[in-house]
Amino acid sequence: MAFSADELRVLRRALAIALHPAPLQDEDVQDCLRLADSVDEAVREAGRLRAFLLDDLARYREALPGSLPGYLTLLKEALAGGYDPGVDDLAALRALRGDPTAAELLARCRLLAERSVRTRLARVSQATASTVAPDAAAIPPRARLLALPGGRAAAGEPKPNPPSGPPPGDRPVPKPSEVFPPRRRPVPPPPPEERVAG
Repeated sequence: MAFSADELRVLRRALAIALHPAPLQDEDVQDCLRLADSVDEAVREAGRLRAFLLDDLARYREALPGSLPGYLTLLKEALAGGYDPGVDDLAALRALRGDPTAAELLARCRLLAERSVRTRLARVSQATASTVAPDAAAIPPRARLLALPGGRAAAGEPKPNPPSGPPPGDRPVPKPSEVFPPRRRPVPPPPPEERVAG
């Protein structure tokens, strides 16, 4: 992105004000706002150009091997603009590695792809490492375990009194016969009545 002489003057003044705050005149505020609008428009235009370049790159890649010179040129431009080569690019370059330029670009794209994967993995590992462990106070306390007969209790320490009856609010445990009532045996059908010959 290139700034004009007037834009550079406004930028220098804005930086000076940021370093040494001072009251601003209305004209300075308007100049800073115009510069911010110009920068925003330049960023939007750069995004549009990048999208157009990547669309062209995909079209040339689909037309390979006939579009080899154009594809390699566009890929070089995209890489210079910070493009991360994808799986399609690596596959296309592998198929074209008989061409010296394609072989050189393949080696470069492999390095860029490996670096991109390492960066993503590092981000993921940092994100998982930064997850906060649950607070010990937030973990509910476990139920208290009573000592079994023997052990320390048998050596003379007072034994805890066993709980008498179910705790209040708890229902008694049902008997198996209440949960699974006995099945009734099927009654055999009555014998068929003999017909009386008439």
